[in-house]
Amino acid sequence: MTGSITDVPGILVGHAQDAVAAKGCTVILCESGTAAGVDVRGGSPGTRETDCLAPTASMPCPQAIYLSGGSAFGLDGATGVQKYLEGKGIGFDTGAGRVPIVCGAVIFDLNVGRADRRPDQEMGMQACLNAGVKVAQGNVGVGTGATSGWAAGPVRRMKTGLGTASCRTGDLIVGAIVAVNCWGDVIDPETGEVLAGTLTDAGDGFAGSQQLLIAHPLGVNTYASHSTIGVVASNARLDKAQTSRVAMMAHDGYARAIVPVHTFVEGDIIFSVVTGTVEASVSVVGALAAEAMTQAILNAVRSAESAYGYPGYEEVLARRRKSRR
Repeated sequence: MTGSITDVPGILVGHAQDAVAAKGCTVILCESGTAAGVDVRGGSPGTRETDCLAPTASMPCPQAIYLSGGSAFGLDGATGVQKYLEGKGIGFDTGAGRVPIVCGAVIFDLNVGRADRRPDQEMGMQACLNAGVKVAQGNVGVGTGATSGWAAGPVRRMKTGLGTASCRTGDLIVGAIVAVNCWGDVIDPETGEVLAGTLTDAGDGFAGSQQLLIAHPLGVNTYASHSTIGVVASNARLDKAQTSRVAMMAHDGYARAIVPVHTFVEGDIIFSVVTGTVEASVSVVGALAAEAMTQAILNAVRSAESAYGYPGYEEVLARRRKSRR
């Protein structure tokens, strides 16, 4: 067990990014997937091919899930993923040719780095070529331009990123991967420690995004939109309806670690995929998915380094320690 979503056999992850532009994408290849689902909780999602994941839709599982920066422009990179899969002869057999199904979602990071350079087909293809079982975390892939703590404007945000984690009980393995680009604060539910979020004016502590929000009943300036997007995967044998339930339960991981979450200006979404090799209760899979997602969120914050003028976890921690002397 490496503590990543690729602990689930058959799941591979690849990143590609433009560090100067602060934009990137991450692809989760699931060629051996047997069922998939999705649950959208945020009010401002940017997505691709989510309708085919409905339990009533005919497509059992996509061959890849694509997570990207660049807002809606970034969805262009999914075409590169599709071309990669087509070149390998992977996709839904239509009789006239194989059509790869690539589901996806994006975060809003246009106000970090350069807005005119976004993930494209070439970057999506490169992410596939980089795919493997080792998963880098932090300022990589879709997490390259991710930030958190938007309750008091851009200057009081923190740098966050991409994280992954996994849980296991017996032969059942459940993993999660997530890009944390949230409006609110990220809190360790075990200790109550705020790890990231809206900073104080001095930048050495946290102002409390929830408190700032409820202090203004008519709402606060939301500074565009934001999203936390992720994937949970397991080797469980479930049908599409059950796999969708796992995606729903995995959102508990968001709620445990992000306060507030699922706001009207966020595009929070979780995809779920299973590979169908281990008999397991959907309730057990969902509970482990929520736990893996919580840990992935915390890893995303702790792995993110200061960049693009935004301090990361270690820098803010050092500031806090210094201010207490």
